[in-house]
Amino acid sequence: MSWDVLLLRLPDNVTSVQEIPDDYAPPSLGRQQDVLSAVKHATPEVDLSDPTWGELLGPSWSIELNIGSEDPVDSIMLHIRGSGDDVLAPVLSLAAALGCKALDCSQGALLTSQDSSGWHAFQEFRDHVIDPSR
Repeated sequence: MSWDVLLLRLPDNVTSVQEIPDDYAPPSLGRQQDVLSAVKHATPEVDLSDPTWGELLGPSWSIELNIGSEDPVDSIMLHIRGSGDDVLAPVLSLAAALGCKALDCSQGALLTSQDSSGWHAFQEFRDHVIDPSR
């Protein structure tokens, strides 16, 4: 089970998935080589030995980066597991380095440094599934 966050370019005024126009086609994040370079610059400890599927490990969490093989890269899906709010820093750092936004797929809202409620809701749900007595 993972908390999924989509990194993609969205108009400045969009704050949730509901506000994305039906006909909106997001511009690409860039050429794969440039995207991989930006990812490595933002998170130097990332493992990109498979450039289509990176991995970033923290003290209590992991992030799988589904970059894909398309060139240019349209978006990156992050599959986040574990716990700890320190995982939010690399997510937001990646979004900033790529000039895009981080869309919390579970809540349909943008992830920001001021609103990480989706991450907390995911952890509560995960903990309840693991231990229903909670």
